[in-house]
Amino acid sequence: MLKDIERKNVTILPGLFKERMDINRNYLMELDNQCLLQNFYLEAGVIIPGLQIIDNPENAHLHWGWEAPTCQLRGHFLGHWLSAAAAYYASEKDMEIKIKLDKIISELAMCQQLNGGEWLSSIPEKYFQILAENRYVWSPQYVMHKTIMGLTDAYKYADNKQALTIVDHLSNWYIRWTDKMQEINPGAIYNGEQGGLLEIWAELYDITKDGKYMQLAERYSDNGVFRALANGQDALTNEHANASIPLSHGSAKMYEVTGDEKWRKYTELFWKNAVTDRGTYCTGGQNAGEFWVPPFKQGQFLGINNQEFCTVYNMVRTASYLYKWTGDTSYADYIEKCLYNGFLTQQNPTSGMPTYFLPLSAGSRKKWGSKRHDFWCCHGTMVQAQTLYNKLIYFEDRNNSRIVISQYIPSQLSCCFEHTDINIKQTSEMSGYSNQTFFDEHGGINMSRWAFKFEIECSHKEDFTISFRVPCWVKGDIVLSINGKSKKAVIEDGYINIKRNWTTDIVSLYLQNGLTMEALPDMPELAAVTDGPIVLAGLTECDCGISGNYDDPTTFLYPQTEHTYGIFPWKQGCYITRNQQKNFLLKPLYDICDETYTVYYTCKK
Repeated sequence: MLKDIERKNVTILPGLFKERMDINRNYLMELDNQCLLQNFYLEAGVIIPGLQIIDNPENAHLHWGWEAPTCQLRGHFLGHWLSAAAAYYASEKDMEIKIKLDKIISELAMCQQLNGGEWLSSIPEKYFQILAENRYVWSPQYVMHKTIMGLTDAYKYADNKQALTIVDHLSNWYIRWTDKMQEINPGAIYNGEQGGLLEIWAELYDITKDGKYMQLAERYSDNGVFRALANGQDALTNEHANASIPLSHGSAKMYEVTGDEKWRKYTELFWKNAVTDRGTYCTGGQNAGEFWVPPFKQGQFLGINNQEFCTVYNMVRTASYLYKWTGDTSYADYIEKCLYNGFLTQQNPTSGMPTYFLPLSAGSRKKWGSKRHDFWCCHGTMVQAQTLYNKLIYFEDRNNSRIVISQYIPSQLSCCFEHTDINIKQTSEMSGYSNQTFFDEHGGINMSRWAFKFEIECSHKEDFTISFRVPCWVKGDIVLSINGKSKKAVIEDGYINIKRNWTTDIVSLYLQNGLTMEALPDMPELAAVTDGPIVLAGLTECDCGISGNYDDPTTFLYPQTEHTYGIFPWKQGCYITRNQQKNFLLKPLYDICDETYTVYYTCKK
């Protein structure tokens, strides 16, 4: 079993991913504390300065959209904000964001006291009475999960002890409520989009060893999805995707906390039902209009409402659990595809805002959220997603004395391993602005984002293994050298394993990518172009079709290189069609901002 390395030990270095993290961090800091807390203040009876009477709503100092005081989901975003801010402090030692985080938590503690010492929320307790009466209310347990999650992460990653005290008092309210529901309406516990609470109660038990958290976890554990999966049924088709995925996190955490194999089995069965037996779009997504599409019917549901971003983020988290347990590189391949075609693709590269869905039909445009007037659920998962990178790159395998490198993202690992202090610096062997997006005008294989240099330093000589994942998209020979000397790349179970006495060493690795056509399972005449793990989008307003040999896309796609004399980079990842009735440019889907684009094309013979 692999163990992920703590956030504080991994730093993301300059490059495409770091740029997106910084845009996200700046957005978190832009948001006003009073606006973030507005719904908690209102629930606690705090008069917000200047807002006792609102004469002009357009100019009111409030957040709107799903955070508006009239919305039943109000307040969900602050939990995501707390989790993201805590993650930045853990990895970047960002004191500015920690001060903001600590201030917000102190205000939440004040609100809890004004509410009587236990209840803390942006929504009223009566929403839970509505659940008990089997009347409709929009996902109150979803809102509560985000608050509890954010406070828990603030304790775990930012050492805010007050946050854990708030959760301790709030959990007493939950004990009493679930006690009452067991008597009058046990089903109410499983209403209101409660899926994430199983994981967070198990997490809190793992942190505190307080039995009340395991008691709560058990009360949230008897879910119909688990029973259906255990019975071999399709538990997901046409069900709400993002309401179900957190259940797989809950079963995963219960397995890690209790060791009971049934919980691991539930997570594995969930993955099989969601991915293996369902298929995905070329981007990794499996849903349309928030719902799971039927198995291998992606073409039938192709449209403007594919791939809700929350589902991308949450499925990456499910894959992360499974990857840690198995070391199976297929999960890491899935994660990589989602990073490029979800985390980057669905974040606006300028504003940092998300697109709720990722349109995949011909002639699509992304619809970006605003900074203060939407606050969809995807706003919350997006601000968390951009902090997740440093948890996906490096892993420890203590039983086999090895470090595993799972994702290829410029970064630096500094930790104690075996009997030495180890430092691994991973960079793209490219120069110029924005590594992983541009490469230098000189030099062979260095003209690729997939050429990497790993600088390894140990405080003293130590014998262990470093395992490098070989992605599923690699084509051709892998070029490997250690301290400038070429070595044969031997692949075992999806990894190149290098065992040696490490001191001060340099490993160079070139993974050769290539173009592939990915067809829809139910409409094989429609195919998308991928460059390694990266989906390419054509700048065309319609599916004008592509003719040629789909087994060899180089026969009809030609690389386009663009030289910018100011900083001397060559831009890569762009292609132009050739020998077509109408030729057009294709570029990475994550580089598409406001252009009209097409992903799938009809195969013309």
